[in-house]
Amino acid sequence: MFGSGGSEVRTPIFSGENYEFWRIKMVTIFKSLGLWNLVEKGIPTPDSKKKKKAEESSEEEADAEMIVVLMKDAKALGIIQNAVSDQIFPWIANADSAKMAWNLLYSEYHGGDQVRSVKLQILRREFEYMRMRENEPLTAYLTRLNELINQMKIFGEVLSNERLVQKVLISLSKVYDPICLVIENSKSLETIELQEVIAILKSQEKRFELHNVDSAEKAFASFLVNAKIQNNNSTQTGPAKSQKHWQSKNKPWDSRSKPQQAGAPQSSNGSKFLHQEGVKPQCKVCYKFHFRECGYKGQPKCYKCARFGHWARECTANKGVQKANNASQMEV
Repeated sequence: MFGSGGSEVRTPIFSGENYEFWRIKMVTIFKSLGLWNLVEKGIPTPDSKKKKKAEESSEEEADAEMIVVLMKDAKALGIIQNAVSDQIFPWIANADSAKMAWNLLYSEYHGGDQVRSVKLQILRREFEYMRMRENEPLTAYLTRLNELINQMKIFGEVLSNERLVQKVLISLSKVYDPICLVIENSKSLETIELQEVIAILKSQEKRFELHNVDSAEKAFASFLVNAKIQNNNSTQTGPAKSQKHWQSKNKPWDSRSKPQQAGAPQSSNGSKFLHQEGVKPQCKVCYKFHFRECGYKGQPKCYKCARFGHWARECTANKGVQKANNASQMEV
């Protein structure tokens, strides 16, 4: 940083790339500090008129003026030295004036006419093949294109407004095809300004962003609704599913440990159903499904006919069958 009149100037650092950009910035800095004449033309040498005037004046005054000039030149040389990287500094390490250091960098990196012609040809080819990348923001692409156009200007290539408009319209991604077609059919590419085309394209980009935001919000809202529905379903059916899973898991055990009830529905493998969709509990007395207290509670149960109200010794359900068998034996 160098100050002049209380102001500070930050110098760009040249590391071997984009010399032309660095040079333009440095020229502006030297002009703002009043040092560009020393950098461009070097320390002035006294001509005959100045020599005569110097003879008339005292030697001390002449020496004082030369000291001021040398101090300014040293200041300009220091700015150049601090504005290059450590890799570039050896090129100007032996320079004893700002002009010498400046010319060394110019001859090394600016190049002659042939070198500049080759660089310009490379930039032209890059300009022709430059295209907007898929999903690349419009602003980012225009920035890349503008940097390339500026480099071409540095090497003497100035593109017309019509050529730039055509380049922008044919190099955008497919999503911009409809708006580009509208511009081509409604505007004259020979008279329309590039800034107007860019303003139209940026307006279209804003519309794309709004549509993307609306789609994202709708998708997020749909996700929340679906998640809420699934949460409610899992809350309502969770205990029933859990109970059903527990009962079905223990059904073989219960069928072996409990006697079968006459008239109870049978499954495909012969075992009783131990639940009814997990709604009514199974009674431990009659093995039926109900909520109320069992009416057979406390009554004796016959193990012959599986009915309540009497013991097996009092059961008369099979007496008729036994008498019929005795009668048939006596007839024989």
